[in-house]
This record gives sequence, structure tokens and C-alpha cells, in this order.
Amino acid sequence: MNYDQDDQQQMNEEEGCSGCSNSECTALHKKADESDQEFAERQQIQERLCRIQHKIIVLSGKGGVGKSTVAVNLAASLALAGHQVGLLDVDIHGPSIPTMLGLEGTTIQGYEGELFPAEVGNLKVMSLGFFLHHQDEAVIWRGPLKMGAIKQFIKDVAWGQLDYLIIDSPPGTGDEPLSVCQIIGDLTGAVIVTTPQKVAAVDVRKSIAFCRQLKVPVLGVVENMSGFVCPHCGRSTEILRSGGGAHMAKEMEVPFLGSIPIDPQIAQACDQGVAFINAYASSATAKIMQKVIQPIADLSPSV
Repeated sequence: MNYDQDDQQQMNEEEGCSGCSNSECTALHKKADESDQEFAERQQIQERLCRIQHKIIVLSGKGGVGKSTVAVNLAASLALAGHQVGLLDVDIHGPSIPTMLGLEGTTIQGYEGELFPAEVGNLKVMSLGFFLHHQDEAVIWRGPLKMGAIKQFIKDVAWGQLDYLIIDSPPGTGDEPLSVCQIIGDLTGAVIVTTPQKVAAVDVRKSIAFCRQLKVPVLGVVENMSGFVCPHCGRSTEILRSGGGAHMAKEMEVPFLGSIPIDPQIAQACDQGVAFINAYASSATAKIMQKVIQPIADLSPSV
């Protein structure tokens, strides 16, 4: 997408903040231990965040549970419902969102210090993957570099007015999710993805503990890969032990959003670069996924 100076001027007129009407806004006053540069940066971040109604991070305690698939389909479902949605990929070492949405090779443009996200319909997308010269390029960064990149994605990206910002983080409770929680500060909550078996559910408990320690509400747990849907007869067969996510959510006293089966069409959609919930909307699995996502959609009034 191309932007010129007139486009940018119009965006500034529509979205720019000349002041804040919220007397309780933490960015109105400089902190005692804060430099002028730090104060200006914090104000820039807050200006972006003030235009975003719901900020939701998608977490998993363990890799390979389909967290990015859930994040993509959550964002796509909200966008399909008419909401203005942003999808931020903060998986620095394995940014898969561009591939899953068919955005590989997209060039991110900028103007006067602002970066303009890639767009799929009314879904805005930002990922470090857009800035790599080659898909197989390794990002070998320590914590401070990763936090700086995440801060830039929040501070410098022209997100505009959003109903939702969905944030796809890498597995675990390390630098990336911690940076998101520290920079944003007032997350609406977290969606936590697990698979049914015990080893995954045990790690998810750590993600819930992480949220509680940082005072991030847990919106719910999604049990992914719960049963296999046969592409021929449509029947579901348990491959992994089912019910682990629901049992763990009950024990940890957090909402259980539901179970999503293994469906070959989900993998096909990822390889095709389309959101499954859009491309296979009439399938039984897409309807299950929609029910799982519905409590998140209910956070905002119907469009």
C-alpha cells in the first residue's frame, strides 16, 4: 500500500491528539526518575494505545500447540465481523504470521517516523518477518534488542483507531510477553492456548501464573488439537488425550473457552496463506472455532 504526504496529513488530522481529556492518564505528567526522552517516548506509546479499545495477548506455555493459528483466526474472525483489528506478531525468532496470511514479501512503508502496517481487508498486520531479507534468516538477539523492537512496533506503527489489537507472542514467559505487558501496561487480557495432553497443560499453568503475577486478566483457555476430524467421513477421533485443558482451567479457576479439533483444512489454510475461519467458514471446525472465539468478540458492542 502506498502513502503520500496528503494521506499522512489526513491521518494526522483524523487521529492526532493535541491533548488528553483524561485527567487520570499516566502520560500527562513526567515521572521523577524519567528523562525528557523517556517521557516523550512514553507519551508517544500512550497516544497509540489510547486509540485501541482492547489489547489482547495470545500466550502458550509450550511451543507447537497452534498458538499462532488461534491468534490469526481470532483476529480474522473479529475483522470479518466488522471490527477494526490489528494483529501484532512479537515472535521475534519465529515470525510466522506473514506466511499464514499470505503476506510474504510485503514491503512495509513509512513516512516521517511512522510505519504503516500491511493490510488484509480491515485487518492491519505487523511482524518482524516483514523486515527480514530472507525467510530463513536467523534473528539472533538478546533481551534489550527484542524489547526495543516490540516498543517500536507499538510506538511507531500507525495502528489508528482499533477495536482490537491481538498480540501473538512466542511460547513461554520470557522477554517478548514480558515486554508487551510492561510496555502496554493495561492489557484487556490474555488468551492461553494448550493441547490436551498433560505435558502441555502443566506448562500452561505457568502462563496463568505469569498473568497473575503481572495482573493481566486471563480471558480464557483454548484447548487446541482436541480430537482429529476425518476429512472423508467428518467424524472426530481422539488422538491425544482430551479434556486436559478444561480440567486445568477448572483447577486454576479461569474460564475455559472450548476445544478445537485437529482438522487437515487448518493446515491447508496456513499453507495457502489464508485464515481458516474465512476460507472454510461453512465447515464444522470453523463453527466450533467461532464459538470458542465468541466471548472475545462479545467484549465490544456489535458492529
